[in-house]
Amino acid sequence: MDAVLFDMDGVIVDSEEFWHEIEDEVIFADVVAGAPPPRDEITGMNYREIYDYLAAEYEVTVDKDEFVAIYQDAAEEIYTENVSVMPRFDALLDTLRDRGVAVAIVSSSPQSWIAMVRERFGIEPLDLVLSAEDIDGPGKPEPAIYETAAERLRLEPENCAVVEDSTNGARSARRAGTYVVGYRTETNADADLSPADTVVEGPTELRKELLARTDSGR
Repeated sequence: MDAVLFDMDGVIVDSEEFWHEIEDEVIFADVVAGAPPPRDEITGMNYREIYDYLAAEYEVTVDKDEFVAIYQDAAEEIYTENVSVMPRFDALLDTLRDRGVAVAIVSSSPQSWIAMVRERFGIEPLDLVLSAEDIDGPGKPEPAIYETAAERLRLEPENCAVVEDSTNGARSARRAGTYVVGYRTETNADADLSPADTVVEGPTELRKELLARTDSGR
């Protein structure tokens, strides 16, 4: 593999557990009328596209501006105060860089949220930082974001490894033709990661998988 593309939420940082709290306490309780959707249906999607999906498939009780404001109001606290970074993530990036492997963040979150995480945890340098809001096309689970990432890195998708923790993210990466590593933690223990080529449990297994897929003799 010539590049490793990391999803941010649920992979680099443990933000999904905090977003799940917001969804359970506010989104599903006050925004969606009736029974809430299964979590796999929306996890990994851009929050603006989550509204579009819910409005199409369920009955919603607020307009899109109100919905977007809920996420925007929560984001700063989640990313600057609540989340923790993957253990030894900096060391993993250093090893990949030393091997000549390109490293990137490819996320459904907007650039402003990604910037909070990068600044807080010193995640520099990166070869690419791509948000779903940067592309001209639908976000995850559609393949456009990973196709775009490979194109901008001047690589073929099959030469890119993607690390994803959600069904929608794994589907997106698989449809783009990348090698997909499903990342399993306690938070996503029940997520369907079957679209992934392989599934690892936690950061230690992830490191072993990525180093096995990259060439130390570059």
